[in-house]
Amino acid sequence: MQKVTSLPGDDARPGWYHTSPKRQPRPGHSGRKEARWTIVGAGLTGLAAARQMALNFPNEEIVLVEAQEVGFGSAGRNAGFAIDVPHDIGAKDYIGDVTTATKILRLNTLGQDYLRAIVERNGIDCQMSDSGKYQAAVGAKGIAILEAYRSGLEKIGCSSTLIDEQDLPAHIGTSYYKKALHIPGTLLLQPSALVKGLADHLPANVTLYENTPITSIDQGERITLVHERGSIVTDKLILANNGFASAFGFLKGRLLPTFLYASLSRQLTEEEQARLGGQPVWGVIPAHPFGSTVRRTADNRILIRNSFNFYPDGRPRANALQSHLPTHRKSFERRFPMLGNVEFEYSWSGAICLSENHEGFFGQLAPNVYGALCCNGLGITRGTATGKLLADWLLGERNEHIDFLLSSPGPNKTPPQPFLSIGVNSVLKWGQFRAGLEV
Repeated sequence: MQKVTSLPGDDARPGWYHTSPKRQPRPGHSGRKEARWTIVGAGLTGLAAARQMALNFPNEEIVLVEAQEVGFGSAGRNAGFAIDVPHDIGAKDYIGDVTTATKILRLNTLGQDYLRAIVERNGIDCQMSDSGKYQAAVGAKGIAILEAYRSGLEKIGCSSTLIDEQDLPAHIGTSYYKKALHIPGTLLLQPSALVKGLADHLPANVTLYENTPITSIDQGERITLVHERGSIVTDKLILANNGFASAFGFLKGRLLPTFLYASLSRQLTEEEQARLGGQPVWGVIPAHPFGSTVRRTADNRILIRNSFNFYPDGRPRANALQSHLPTHRKSFERRFPMLGNVEFEYSWSGAICLSENHEGFFGQLAPNVYGALCCNGLGITRGTATGKLLADWLLGERNEHIDFLLSSPGPNKTPPQPFLSIGVNSVLKWGQFRAGLEV
């Protein structure tokens, strides 16, 4: 019996969760349950895998287990960008190898299309908008990144528009940025509302258990998942729990759970909206990867997301969130001096799962154990696509996307502790310092 070494423990004020439509969580599991297929993790990857497994195996029950309430964890704590285009920060043009980048573009677009179809078919209220994204720069270094990125996007047939400083306020209200690249293919949405809606519109042969954290796993002839109120015995296990896969004993020393911090303002009054100006919905991603992500939402709030910490157990630290709130305030005031009296209503942390070589895992982890893990910051599109494709692969399908994912070397091995935490947090701190005014 392998003890699960860490369980989710997210903080209590995720703004997306509290401002999204309320729902009735599904009851937790109790007693003993037997199943052929069990999926752990009801985030974007797990929800996509469960949906597609149910369609691929219509006569079988698919069990989906979530440690917390759906929409409360990492899947409901990101910035709400469903991004189509690749963004390789290790390449000069942010695109790198054109063949690989083209495959990534098609994979991300598959995730977008799959999500859009489900949202439209079921009328899920998640503020989905075809607004695209603005990649924005404050200084000369950032502008050079935008120009290189535009050139790289042209190589893979993606359109973009470079917007000059004097024209930006008509787009995003603020005159803080000197230049921005508008990339039209990104969808903006309310992430917690999305996953709540996906959970409430699963096929009938999916059984979802919420608030059921797994505490140990036994990999015998059949796999037994133990929790405090009972156990689930399953023939096949799918892990869709990102960084917590290491806590289950898989991909140890290869996953980097990295926390970002966000604050969401109260709703703007009509007078404040007029003062701000610009488009009613937009999203800005910084030219420098350690800068601030900023959004104006469909319900007239402003989101600021920045600052980083690495915690190998995948659990946030309360003091870290508090320490980053002054940075959020400063970032807000730099960009929106016309909104000086607008306070933040919610602040929270949220984890993304990274790897040192920017590769995810897709395929078989052990006998009868499979996974789609580590989206490297593209959880909405990549998680959705890989969850769906894993279910198709388990049905026996092969296509260009599945072959591409199976060809990945997977996440690199990282140095041992304590060197890992010291090294990663030093890199994060240095990166935030170098981002300068883009934070």
